[in-house]
Amino acid sequence: MVANDLGHLKRSKMGLRFSSSKFWDLLRRKVAFIIQPLVEPTKKIVGFDDLTYSWHDLVSRHNHNALAVASIWAPVVAIEFKNDEKHMISPPKVVYLIILKNQIYLLDIYVFYTLVSAVVGFLLGARDRLGEIRSLEAIHRLFEQFPQAFMDSLHIRLSNRTSHQSSSKDVEQSKFDAARFSPFWNEIINNLREEDYINDLEKELLLMPKNSGKLPLVQWPLFLLASKIFLAKDIAIESKGESQGELWERICRDDCMKYAVEECFLTLKLILTEILENEGRMWVDRLYEDIEESIRNKSIHVDFDLSKLPLVISRVSSLLGPLKEEENPASKGGAVNAVIDLYDVVRHDVLSINMRENYETWNLLAKARTEGHLFSNLKWPKDAEMRAQVKRLYSLLTLQESAANVPINLEARRRLEFFTNSLFMKMPAAKPVREMLSFCVFTPYYSETVLYSKDELEKKNEDGISILFYLQKIFPDEWKNFLARINRDENAQDSEIFDSPRDALELRFWASYRGQTLARTVRGMMYYRKALMLQSYLERSASGDIEAPISNNDATDTQGYEFSPDARAQADLKFTYVVTCQIYGMQREEQKPEAADIALLMQRNEALRVAYIDSVETLNDGKVQTDFYSKLVKADINGKDKALPFWFAPDGWHLTIGERMNHHASFFFIEIYSIKLPGNPKLGEGKPENQNHAIIFTRGNAIQTIDMNQDNYFEEALKMRNLLEEFHTDHGIRPPTILGVREHVFTGSVSSLASFMSNQETSFVTLGQRVLANPLKVRMHYGHPDVFDRVFHITRGGISKASRIINISEDIYAGFNSTLRQGNVTHHEYIQVGKGRDVGLNQIALFEGKVAGGNGEQVLSRDIYRLGQLFDFFRMMSFYFTTVGYYFCTMLTVLTVYVFLYGKAYLALSGVGEELQERAQVMDSTALSAALNTQFLYQIGIFTAVPMILGFILEQGFLRAVVSFVTMQFQLCSVFFTFSLGTRTHYFGRTILHGGARYQATGRGFVVCHIKFSENYRLYSRSHFVKGLEVVLLLIVYLAYGYIEGGALSYILLSISSWFMALSWLFAPYLFNPSGFEWQKAVEDFRDWTNWLFYRGGIGVKGGESWEAWWDEELAHIRTLGGRLAETILSLRFFIFQYGIIYKLDVQGHDTSLSVYGISWVVLAVLILLFKVFTFSQKVAVNFQLLLRFIQGLSLLLALAAIAVAVALTDLSIVDIFASILAFIPTGWGIVSIAVAWKPLVKKLGLWKSIRSIARLYDAGMGMLIFIPIAFCSWFPFVSTFQTRLMFNQAFSRGLEISLILAGDNPNSGI
Repeated sequence: MVANDLGHLKRSKMGLRFSSSKFWDLLRRKVAFIIQPLVEPTKKIVGFDDLTYSWHDLVSRHNHNALAVASIWAPVVAIEFKNDEKHMISPPKVVYLIILKNQIYLLDIYVFYTLVSAVVGFLLGARDRLGEIRSLEAIHRLFEQFPQAFMDSLHIRLSNRTSHQSSSKDVEQSKFDAARFSPFWNEIINNLREEDYINDLEKELLLMPKNSGKLPLVQWPLFLLASKIFLAKDIAIESKGESQGELWERICRDDCMKYAVEECFLTLKLILTEILENEGRMWVDRLYEDIEESIRNKSIHVDFDLSKLPLVISRVSSLLGPLKEEENPASKGGAVNAVIDLYDVVRHDVLSINMRENYETWNLLAKARTEGHLFSNLKWPKDAEMRAQVKRLYSLLTLQESAANVPINLEARRRLEFFTNSLFMKMPAAKPVREMLSFCVFTPYYSETVLYSKDELEKKNEDGISILFYLQKIFPDEWKNFLARINRDENAQDSEIFDSPRDALELRFWASYRGQTLARTVRGMMYYRKALMLQSYLERSASGDIEAPISNNDATDTQGYEFSPDARAQADLKFTYVVTCQIYGMQREEQKPEAADIALLMQRNEALRVAYIDSVETLNDGKVQTDFYSKLVKADINGKDKALPFWFAPDGWHLTIGERMNHHASFFFIEIYSIKLPGNPKLGEGKPENQNHAIIFTRGNAIQTIDMNQDNYFEEALKMRNLLEEFHTDHGIRPPTILGVREHVFTGSVSSLASFMSNQETSFVTLGQRVLANPLKVRMHYGHPDVFDRVFHITRGGISKASRIINISEDIYAGFNSTLRQGNVTHHEYIQVGKGRDVGLNQIALFEGKVAGGNGEQVLSRDIYRLGQLFDFFRMMSFYFTTVGYYFCTMLTVLTVYVFLYGKAYLALSGVGEELQERAQVMDSTALSAALNTQFLYQIGIFTAVPMILGFILEQGFLRAVVSFVTMQFQLCSVFFTFSLGTRTHYFGRTILHGGARYQATGRGFVVCHIKFSENYRLYSRSHFVKGLEVVLLLIVYLAYGYIEGGALSYILLSISSWFMALSWLFAPYLFNPSGFEWQKAVEDFRDWTNWLFYRGGIGVKGGESWEAWWDEELAHIRTLGGRLAETILSLRFFIFQYGIIYKLDVQGHDTSLSVYGISWVVLAVLILLFKVFTFSQKVAVNFQLLLRFIQGLSLLLALAAIAVAVALTDLSIVDIFASILAFIPTGWGIVSIAVAWKPLVKKLGLWKSIRSIARLYDAGMGMLIFIPIAFCSWFPFVSTFQTRLMFNQAFSRGLEISLILAGDNPNSGI
């Protein structure tokens, strides 16, 4: 056996070695293909020994024009070389070339992975049957198969149900399945109504009958059968000349129409037989026997006048109308008259049969009709099932409008489509509740919103928009449904609702359930308990349990299942929910409204448990000692247990004991556990410790980690026991230790930005993770809502690492930990959990910055190192490109743009580019000319969009995917994704250079307010604005001094991608800013920005109040010697502009000596001196203000005079002056950048205040360059209107404009 294992291992290593060699061979061939076109131009440039440089060349002239060669090779970032006798390359250059070559490998493999993984993920999703049901039409078409699919996948196996059906038992089996499917389907629909996604009419149409009655057919929901009777009637009337078979064939083309006709026929017989006696019942029997005889003889169109069907339908409807009401003399009289009318219509207008065959029966009926006692004994339907059949038949005969668009709400549609689609997906068989694995849901919470208060909902921003107004416009149909649910008119005012304490509380919950609040999360997670109670309740009766609370004959009755003691006990044994509220004890002591809201959630959800850290101060030997306890509490609503009082009312107001009793607000909580901790548990970022201290309070076999901005759905909770069985399913060599779960981002409807973020996240959590789990086997834990093997993880370090800074992205380390300890992470898409994402650009940027910084810290972690050491080659590559490699390649993408542009700038400023082009034309060298005019198209973003497009196609269909993608383009999604590229690059690169990633609190509210210009400037100045202006500067330099063959068109093709990137980085924060182009906002923003810019900092002043304080905060990341050296080296690039442009000035002629460059530094020093004169501190010069003003005026006159004399007496031109400004601006920024890197040294030299003044000047200049276009666009009202419609849907756009009109007394309107 050992020999066999060793032989297998040897063969595996040989195969891996062969695969690796083939991989490197392919890469070698690919590189040869890429670099071949550049080999000949390189040889020519190296051979030119007499190139003329327009500046004083220090490097390239006597070194084979090395920098010129590097500039040409820079766009592809790879150089192939050949060793020959003439040109030997030194070992350092070999190392450099290998590094550059590896960069192109990384970028190409990244693009290759993106494309291949998208295709593989698409095929895997299609194999798993994702997206088969993606419309209401598909639900209508396949609904008949849902009961059987439900019984096969989500229901326990029943002994009296066979999967192989004979033709004689098809109907019985279908009805059996439908009877057990209907209570679950109806509970799903009831929950949709409770959540206000559907209205009462839609609920009635969507509910499915119990199918436990006497009818020999399956009764389907009304939304499938609505209006089908009237369509069948029209077909019957138009069928003159057709045979019975042809008529029935036309009806059977629509299965729902056939079901409606059959049900009406049989249900009417059942009702008439139930309510009529003696002669009346005899008439019903005789009539139906004649109809069935005609059907057998295929003479229905001969024996009955089908053109009179409208009369029959009218009379039957008149009969059913009174019958569905409560019995009273008036309704009973109406019913008797209606059945008499029905008899007369059928007897005299419809029947065309020969009555002689049953003469005695018809004669007896005619005599009874004449004497008036034919229908005198009318038995009123009192049985609940019979009354339901009466109402249903009445609806079938009166609903003339199609229900093809029911439900109307898009979220309700999406949920029903996904649930019904998942019934056909492969999943483990469900076990009975009593045999399933137990699990716990675990939610960390700090101080986020629990439940919106009345004040928060009504608080208006400067536009007059409140959160409640916003929600009413974003979700208009759900608002109407809510008003109907609380019995309010749809035109009811908000103040009227808040006047009622009960309705006010319901309104607070309605709004909170549409935000990213803890209340929404708790409601969603408690659906697990509700689902388990329903499953347990019905399974006991279905399995024939002698202790079942209901009889086996009524196994589908769910009335009162939530109050069944056995069902509640079973659910509580299998499910617990722990919300770990870290500072709940502090909030309770300080009487915070969050504590009151958490108490309310515990009161409404008895299975909810709250864990928190409590600190207690005690005196020990005269010293104050603080002890820390980890506690778990629950609600004691009835006060039966020994509980501690909570002095808050559920609505958050502080009341006395008497007031609490009067308001029915008495609330007590029970302290279940209290564990003393060895010290303060908060050692890292907070969230990991919040989970680690409370994990001891969880129980069961599994833990599902849920963030507090997530949601769940009842229909998805039904699948939880199937998911838990994945732990016992074969998933390869090792059993699963983490079960990945699909997420649905529910914040996509808020704004265009939210939609972009939603689509991006959806692509990753579905298609992306699908491929990571299988076949790559490198899926980790990327956050919630994964399900952990509880025993495996609590015995191997827990689910969170808590080291400060390096574990800032604590979630993914759980995946690292599990994989390193021989765990297996899987992914499952037949179940989904809701997830909220950031909806404003600032929130998104902070979130992406946090994740990018976290990935930067992961590069430095031992976990990544160990995984890289232990993985095989291909798994290592897969892991790299799906974690830190993604961010590294993103950074390389941006760096490639810079290298390309700096290479072009070098060719332009040195003059080599123009001379090489001229020589290429003389030598007729097309290869050299092509190399010099390489066009770098920034198209990697197109490839990264492929997974999103294929995900759209898979789950929405091709046409809807195209529409969605085109809509996103019109909403400027390319601007957003390009901006996000800069965000990830900045934070990842800064963390690599300096470390010190920080947790960013993004906030999870609705972004309906305008973000001030200064706030955007503070957030994006260093990450986007500086870099964007640098790209603009490079493009201007190349335009001004470069030689471009082909003129303007060639320049546009060469630079359009870079211009797009630069402009996106500069203006995206204001393009996606609500009301960002309104003139009055622009005026306010400018005033606020100038106040912030010139307000001096000090002790206790925050960065949001003063530029100086903000500037100090921005420099806090530069702490180490390595970081200072790196910043210094990177800042040297800014000096190339001055060095190159100075030699291009007319005033210097053809002089290329270093003295020209030296004189330029003298001029720059004079300019800095003038700046210091004009910015001399007023406080210092308080005693000689007049002298200072005189010196400033004289300096200005002398400077202007010097410029005038230089223009008149030398070759200095006006163009030279602007070119000099273009040269000195980057140099000044380079000086500032180096100075701030060596801040301690500069402070010792006494130059820090001067550097700070120059830095303030640069920020003022950058701010003005960005603000001027915004102010210009704000002059035109249509720009603001376009932007509003770009960001928000049409309903909210109309609402926003109306609010501006109504806000005429707004104090800002006078600006």
